[in-house]
Amino acid sequence: MASPNTDPTVLHCYRHPDRETMLRCSRCERPICSECAVLTPTGYRCRECIRGQQKAFDTSRWSDYPIAFILAGGLSFAGSYLAAMLGFFTIFIAPIAGLAVAEVVRWAVRKRRSMLLFRLAALGAALGAAPLLLINLIGFIVMLSAGGGLGGLLGLVWNGLYAFLVTSTAYYRLSGIQLR
Repeated sequence: MASPNTDPTVLHCYRHPDRETMLRCSRCERPICSECAVLTPTGYRCRECIRGQQKAFDTSRWSDYPIAFILAGGLSFAGSYLAAMLGFFTIFIAPIAGLAVAEVVRWAVRKRRSMLLFRLAALGAALGAAPLLLINLIGFIVMLSAGGGLGGLLGLVWNGLYAFLVTSTAYYRLSGIQLR
């Protein structure tokens, strides 16, 4: 009687030789266990094939990074002035501003992409919204310490909401499809 370890039909994960498996990578056909398998629209793949595929989608140039960061920051800063004047309507304006930031960045870098590129654009959007938020925060703290009450709280809330919404909208719009 053959032992289970010597059966030639039993596959073992290429990364974990002690684990039996029935899965194979849909690209390279290597046996993979459930921990190593990544579900894609075309089947399960091993992590090495996923990394190789992601590198094919990284098309950005070195000059795209500062362009994306500076554009996102400048546009977000300009939008924060508009949002400060509109108060409640910031709820509607901020996602539109985030969409505009993402589309202008995408146009400026000619639709090239990388994982770092959209993160830098989102960081630029957050830092662009930060100056007015900090000014309102300092004004609010000064007003509170002088006994002025909670008069500046609403302006601080609208600027904080703008910063959050513009950053998250730009991030998710630029990130696109991600393979893990």
